[in-house]
Amino acid sequence: MKEIYLVKDTPANKISYLLLLVFLLTLPFNRFYSELVLISLLAHTIIQLPAQKRIPFQPYLFLPALVYVLTVAGSLYSNDKEQALMDCEKQLALVLFPLIFYTSPLDFEKYKLRLLKAFGIICSLLILYLFYEALQVIRYNKLPISAMLSHSLTNHNFSAPLGLHATYFSMFISLSLLVFMYLFLSSNKTGVRILYASGCIILFAGLLQLASRSVFLATLLIINLAVPLFLLQKEIRKKYIFLSLLLTALIIGSFTTTSSFKSRYLIMLKQDLTMAGVPHNISEPRLKRWYYMGGLIRQHPLIGFGSGTEVNLLKKNYYEHRLYNSFLHELNADNQYISLLLKNGIVGLFTYITVLFLGFRYSIRTNDFFFFSFLVIISIVSLSENILDVNKGIFFFSFFFSFFVKGAKKNYPKRNVAPVES
Repeated sequence: MKEIYLVKDTPANKISYLLLLVFLLTLPFNRFYSELVLISLLAHTIIQLPAQKRIPFQPYLFLPALVYVLTVAGSLYSNDKEQALMDCEKQLALVLFPLIFYTSPLDFEKYKLRLLKAFGIICSLLILYLFYEALQVIRYNKLPISAMLSHSLTNHNFSAPLGLHATYFSMFISLSLLVFMYLFLSSNKTGVRILYASGCIILFAGLLQLASRSVFLATLLIINLAVPLFLLQKEIRKKYIFLSLLLTALIIGSFTTTSSFKSRYLIMLKQDLTMAGVPHNISEPRLKRWYYMGGLIRQHPLIGFGSGTEVNLLKKNYYEHRLYNSFLHELNADNQYISLLLKNGIVGLFTYITVLFLGFRYSIRTNDFFFFSFLVIISIVSLSENILDVNKGIFFFSFFFSFFVKGAKKNYPKRNVAPVES
């Protein structure tokens, strides 16, 4: 564990590394801390800039900045300039992280796994803390242990002690789980493998408890498809796929016997993807809301209505179509692709999909399992969340996109998994 906080490098690079480490350790907490570290990292980068040699341009590193360009461009023709400027300020990290990573002389390939391991450790500890808090609630209210699986202690209610949205925290947990899976597969030491296996169990249990359907689906896809394709040799790939698919089937089958999981993962998913209203439920299905958004999109299909206009547009749209619950709660599109269509039209949607596509291409070309997995998570969660409207989503997207591009290995060896530091 010493290699996580003890590094042998130049004083400037040590500070850069420690600031990145602190950023990852504070990311799951209140935004104040991660924003403070980002400012410190930016200041340190600016101070060191005069001493830097000429840096070769890395176009893939600045792909997240294209999304920021959309927001700035959309603010020029927006009817809500104030909200548009707030969006520009909120998404500034989409430019800052690429600039910081581009100008930093730190060897990100060397330190990538150390930083990811630290992120996995803090996420594991936070899951243990949340389970402890849930057990305290059960003990205080003298409930049976089975209450752990009830609606009152899953999803947002489970992550409430941290003040974190369950889906965004689930993205952190999913990436950490995949890091620990990689470390488990790459280690030859029994004791170390037991530690990583324990971490995987804790994180997977937390993922189930957080009950984010989109992140859970993304994680299952990665475990069943990306892990064997990126990390395993052909001779064991078929055995792994058979066992992982069998385990996946057992997990999904178990949802039918657990009422809260059945409700969250199966029944609520079915309700969200229907046009009909749900009896005794005031919430409107997402598919119904998305359907009525089509009329708005058709009014300005090419460049949309501009940045900062989404919520007010949708409020009016909800009211006109009698979606009063969505109107009262001022719900956004709950879909990053539709959100971009509304604000930036076909141009915006095409740009975002292009950014993801080029990221996927780069991850495959460099055989980067982590980058590919990260993009799978982003792509699927974008179907159910406006990732780029929330601080945690913006920081997660911009930091890790730049981090994986900067730290990608070229000509990555194709074997079981690359040896790593234990």
